[in-house]
Formats: sequence, C-alpha cells, structure tokens
Amino acid sequence: MTFTEAKERVETLAAELKQHNYNYYVLAQPTISDQDFDYKLKELAALEKQYPGLLDPNSPTQKVGGEITKEFQTVKHQWPMLSLGNTYNEQDLLDFDQRIQKAIGSNFEYVVELKFDGLSISLSYEDGKLVRGVTRGDGTKGDEVTNNIKTIHAIPHHLKPGNYPAEFEIRGEVFMHKKAFERLNQERLDNGEVTYANPRNFASGTVKLQDSAEVAKRPLDCFLYFFYAHKNQFKTHWESLQTVKTWGFPVCEHTALCSNIQEVLIFIKTWETERFKLSYDIDGIVLKVNSFEQQEELGFTAKSPRWAISYKYKAASAETILESVGYQVGRTGAVTPVAHLKPVLLAGTTVKRATLHNANEIARLDLYEGDTVFVEKGGEIIPKITGVNLDKRTPDLKPVEYASNCPRCGTELVRKEGEAAYYCPNDEGCPPQIVGKIQHFIGRKAMNIDGLGDETIENFYKRGFLHHISDLYELHQHIDELRTLERFGEKSITNMVRGIERSKEMPFEKVLFGLGIRFVGETVARKLARYFKTIEALQHASFTDLILVDEIGDRIAESLIEYFTVPQHLEQIEKLKKAGLQFAIKEEVNELQSEKLAGKSFIISGVFEKFSREELKQKIEQNGGKILGSISAKLDYLVAGENMGPAKLEKAQKLNIPIISEQELVGMIEG
Repeated sequence: MTFTEAKERVETLAAELKQHNYNYYVLAQPTISDQDFDYKLKELAALEKQYPGLLDPNSPTQKVGGEITKEFQTVKHQWPMLSLGNTYNEQDLLDFDQRIQKAIGSNFEYVVELKFDGLSISLSYEDGKLVRGVTRGDGTKGDEVTNNIKTIHAIPHHLKPGNYPAEFEIRGEVFMHKKAFERLNQERLDNGEVTYANPRNFASGTVKLQDSAEVAKRPLDCFLYFFYAHKNQFKTHWESLQTVKTWGFPVCEHTALCSNIQEVLIFIKTWETERFKLSYDIDGIVLKVNSFEQQEELGFTAKSPRWAISYKYKAASAETILESVGYQVGRTGAVTPVAHLKPVLLAGTTVKRATLHNANEIARLDLYEGDTVFVEKGGEIIPKITGVNLDKRTPDLKPVEYASNCPRCGTELVRKEGEAAYYCPNDEGCPPQIVGKIQHFIGRKAMNIDGLGDETIENFYKRGFLHHISDLYELHQHIDELRTLERFGEKSITNMVRGIERSKEMPFEKVLFGLGIRFVGETVARKLARYFKTIEALQHASFTDLILVDEIGDRIAESLIEYFTVPQHLEQIEKLKKAGLQFAIKEEVNELQSEKLAGKSFIISGVFEKFSREELKQKIEQNGGKILGSISAKLDYLVAGENMGPAKLEKAQKLNIPIISEQELVGMIEG
C-alpha cells in the first residue's frame, strides 16, 4: 500500500468509526457489531503505526469514543473513564498474561468479572451521600444524569455509617433485564413507537431521557465494579469489591479471584454457555490484575489500562434454511415480517423464527425463499438473520417479495414517507387491529378494567359481542348470552361489570392513551391532556398548536390530525362520552394566596432550576394569574427555562411577548 492509498484508507476508517461511535454512545442505535468495529479499529491502529505521519490526535484510536449530548450539564471526570482493550481469542489473553509477567513477575492474581452490556456510569459520594452521577461520555467528560440515576433502586442514595472515605467515586454499569426489555419494547410496538434493538440500547436511551419521572417508570438495574479515592484504603481490587458490598452497593456475585491465566480461561469457558441463563446480557469477561500497587506499576496507554483486558464472546450464530416469510399485524396496523426457519439449535434454545424488522431489511439482505441463512443471537433477545450463504443458493429460488396486502384482511398496505414500516389502514375492519385496540384499552396503563383479559376480549370478538371499544359499555345487554360461555360464571360477570363501571372514573389522560392513536403513548397522552384540557380543544388543534406542546413533533401532530378526520373515530368518542367516560381534565382548585398576578396570563416552557413546571403553574394560579394553552397576542408573559422549544420562542418573539426567567417570575410574586 502506497502512502497515498494508506492516507485515503485512514481517512475512510476514521470517518466510519467516528460515525459508529456517535451511533453507539449518543444515539444508542448501533449499526455495526462490536466485533466488526474492533476489526476496523485494529486496522486503523496498524496503519497509523506503519505510517506515523498519519496519526491524528483526534483519531478514534486515541479516544475512548462517544460525544457529549447537549441536554445535560457536562462534568469533567476526576479520573478518566478509559475503555478496555478487547480480544476475541484465547491466544491474545495468553499474550496479555506474558506481558504482565515480564513487567511485574509471576507473583500476581487476576479478578475476573462478567462484562455487562449496558451504559457505563460513575457515581460520586460525599459523606456517604450520592451527589453526582455521570456517564462516560468521551472518557474525559460526561453528562451529569444524577436525577435519573437516583431512580435506580439498586443504587443507594445514603450509606449507613461505615469506614468509607469522606469523598470517593464508584463506577459500574447500568443495564436492563431481558424480561423488562421485552415488556417495554412490546409496549412501544403497541403504541406505534420505534422499538429498541436490545436491552443495552433501551437502558442507554432511558438514562439520557430529560424527564426523570419517565426514567423511574423503566426498570433499570446496576452493578458496580471499581472504587476510586484520593487515598485508597484497599490493597487489592478483590478486597474493595467485598467491602463495598457491605456498604450497600450492588456487586455482581459472579466474580472470581484467579491465581493464574489457566483459571481465567476455565471461568471464560464456563460462562460461554452459562451466560444464556442470566436475566441480563453480558458480552464477555473482564480480567484485572488484583493488586492496586501492581496496577499502578503497570500503568496506562493513552486509551486503556495495561493491567486489564476484556475477552468478548462471539455472538451465538448458526446456519439454517429460510422456509418462508410471514407477517404479523399489530394493533396500530404496523406489519412486521417474520422469518420462518428450519428449526436450529442456537444459544441453548431451538430457534424456529427470526425478526426481519421491515421491508428495508429484507432488501438489504437480498433474501430468497429457501436460502441458507446465518442466524445470530447476541445482544438481541429475538434471533435475527445476519446474512445469506450465497454459495448454497440454487437457481430455482425466488426473491422474497414483500406483501402488498394485509395478510389478515386483504387491504392494500401503505407506507408513509420517512417511515420504515408498512401499515394496514383498515383499522376499523382488520381483526388483529380491532382486538388489539380493545386489549390495549382495557390494559393496566389505560382504563385498567378488572374482570377482562386478552383471551376474553378475543373470545368476545369472535362471538360478535365486541367490535369497537365503545361496545364494552354495551356488554351488560348480553348478560344472558355471557352466562352460557364456558368458564365465565356469575362471579366473573359481576367482576367484569364492576370493572367496566369503575373505568368511567379514569382521568382524561388515561382515556386518551386508551384510544390507541398512533405514536400517542402514555407520556404523550398525559402532556396533551394537560395542555389542551378537553378532547374538543385537542380535536380542533392545528398542526402549529400541536407542535407547541413539549415533546410533540411533526409525526405525532400529523397522526393526531389524521385520527380526528376519520368519522368512525369521532363516532366512537361520542359513544364513549355518552357512556360517561372522562374527556376533560378535572382542574384542581388552587387556594388563592394573593392577587399580585391578577389579569396576567402566562405560558411555561422548558426545564427549571428550583421548581417543576407544575409547581410554577400552581404558583401563578395561586397568585391570581392564568395559564394559557397556546401562544397568541393575548399572552402577557412566556416563562422560559432551559431547552425550551424553538417554535414557542420564535412565535413569542414575533409577537413581542415579554420572555421572563424563573427568578423574574418569583420576583413578581414575592416583590
């Protein structure tokens, strides 16, 4: 390779790796496997070593990876959060062991730990109190996510009295258990939202949410595995792990002290298969020299410690036959392709199906029915097809053609610009959509109707009792027929009727969520209900009105407008109103404390330092002020916090509306 060719290759690799770093650390949506990333990184490092003049200080080989998001305060790490060198073969581990022996002799031990597939976090404690939680970021600086970290039950906010330093840091990994991931991802799918590829991405995306109340709803967990203090009271890493456990920190039980590399290799071999029995994902094993003194002697490279290395397991993979492609229809009409495979043993289980995500994925893989395909189960919960063995493709095979019509009702599928999925638009006549909508409506997070379950809804639909959600409130007319059903006795009927009657008291935001409008999840429904107050106001809101609401973007606004243009949807809302459901917010009566803001109107937008938006709203109303739903010439003040929407700011500026801070508002009240 000439110098010019090497230069071009280095620039290409650097650009690719920087983008992959951004996808992984910032967007939490990786587009390349860890193994492929590491191979590219090694190729770049080899070229930079061969041609030193091509080494750039900003090269991915010189950085840990990641960027700082703009939503959080940036904090510099007291001790850099370096990444570990990776390997996928035992010989590299033996070579690593030889390097250690050459540097410090043979009198040392290893601590071996599971390598969790999550988000690295650093926690700072002062006098036993959690004061700061910071992500790894670029290794030198990270995002402060303290409020979000405090929602993780495993992490102590205050330590019991003990022999710990006045100030210290402890580091670890935030992750999500597989079952929680499956449940939450299914909820996103049901809501028509983009799903996460694996638990690691879901955990990362959750930690970086702006609203800690939303973080608290997602069950995150944490293992901690490294202790830092200016004066370390421990002699070994093993001793520190055993002690911090007694202080109340979550430390993984699957950790071992090894006296030599052979014991390390036995540990690695054991967990190559045992890892599939864990409730969470791991992607490898980490080994560290145990003695802190020896760690200090071995030191660091620019990017990683010389006293530690990670061994990564290759993703479990198998080869099998793609027998056919089927399609599933969700309650929002999204059509998901599923590969039906010749059964094959993979990661300890027999795999018969694999996800294909969407039409783009089928095209990318260039799939033919009858192909021999590679199936992988790594960080993914559901197996996926990663490629085709073209050497085994025969001339008689035909390309997979994506379905043009709904597999359940025959309606022609549609695909909106900018969306990956095809949809069945026949939401009033497609069986899985009808059943799915009613099942969603009765669910715990929507109307929470006791006495009805998913199987019962499906049974009632098949028998003609239910076709719309409003039919639930007519079920009392079919009591005699219900009594004839198997396993549906008098007690079941009584519970059902009572549950349906109680649902009429559920607040507007729950009813709105229960309607099952595409992209309107639980959080969006709550924001819309609180902003517009009534279904009528929401129904008549313009596109501009909708996007002025926090977290409501173009896609949600368009979906809402489209929903309210369908006559059948409006008819359903009218029937539900007549049944007695809540389609307006019951405003709490605030006790008036003063008239200082009387005659003044306000809108609150952004994130504030001392008060939440709800608290500021309450203060305004308690002092005679009025909260408006949208910006207009009638507005007196826009109370602006951090990260407020640009559309609101621009409209307020055009109308010359005074923009005041949190402090100025408090001054108006107190002054």
